[in-house]
Amino acid sequence: MAFILTFLGKGGVGSTTMAIASAHSYAQQGKKVLLAVQDSSPCFSALLGKDVGKEVTEIVPNLNAIRLHSSKLLEDSWEKVEELEKKYLRSPILKNIYGSELSLLPGMDEALTLNYLQEQDEQYDIIIFDSKNALSCLRMFGIPDTLSWYVRRMRDILANSDIVKGLSPFIQPVSSAVLNVSWNADNFASQPTNEANELLENGKKAVHNPSRVAAFLVTNDQPTAIASALYLWGGAQQIGLTVGGVLLNQSTNTPEITAQFHPLTINPIPQTTNQDWNSIMALLPDFQENARQAPKPLEIDTSKREVKVFLPGFAKKQVKLSQSGPEITIEAGDQRRNIFLPPPLKGQPVKGAKFQDKYLVISL
Repeated sequence: MAFILTFLGKGGVGSTTMAIASAHSYAQQGKKVLLAVQDSSPCFSALLGKDVGKEVTEIVPNLNAIRLHSSKLLEDSWEKVEELEKKYLRSPILKNIYGSELSLLPGMDEALTLNYLQEQDEQYDIIIFDSKNALSCLRMFGIPDTLSWYVRRMRDILANSDIVKGLSPFIQPVSSAVLNVSWNADNFASQPTNEANELLENGKKAVHNPSRVAAFLVTNDQPTAIASALYLWGGAQQIGLTVGGVLLNQSTNTPEITAQFHPLTINPIPQTTNQDWNSIMALLPDFQENARQAPKPLEIDTSKREVKVFLPGFAKKQVKLSQSGPEITIEAGDQRRNIFLPPPLKGQPVKGAKFQDKYLVISL
């Protein structure tokens, strides 16, 4: 299985440069690497020194690259969808709809991209993903948790829905063809081992596992860039995505910057000319080792009846805490985190919450 690495930072701080340098570094180590980007500008190809389009392109030995376009990803499966429509529906409804149009649906970019990365999992040792922007990246990695929450909330309603029962013969194969998810009435039954829930749970486990997926912050010493990085750090913790460290691009570290990102390791990257990848690569951290040593986004201590959520970048007034049955919901920034309490704490009401050393400590 591949290790998926991504970079989070304000636009213009060098996230794409760090992604390319990291890809070259892993390729030189003999790892089979895929560099997947959503940037449609010519800058990416200029940085790589080779034109990269919608098909996988070899850059150097062990390193392939591709630009991801949701319309292309969806159209790759569109013929399968049309065949399934003919098979399952008496009156075709998609004859005037094209895959490129469906790609405009909200969230489709992130869903299709996440599915593509998952499909490459067995083909590469390392997948480096460079998103069109950091918030979109967080929304993408948060999809399994968000969908899982909706499935749990809507299960009882949809299990007996005539609409779901009527459309499920068509929805199931179409969703399998496009997003590798099988949705039908049985998926909303009470059994926790049904296919949809199991798929979503596996997705959440992968995102929450620092050995499978990790992000690194990229910033410079400008206050706006640092503020953005801190905000993204907190947002990543909200979806359970491990942030393994900070790349301080074209800047010198200071005690103030160190304190703001404590306890993360900061790697200063000095300014280079003409994309001197070797100079940058020599200063990159061991991403996988740093990710394993990073603070865990969530810790639950049943003996202390305590839930600790690592929430750097947020003040107490920016956080909303609520509880519904066995779940605790934390809203901070643009992200909502749903924490399913283990059996020893299930059903226990929240007694208090406080901020301590960048952790939200919840007492039950």
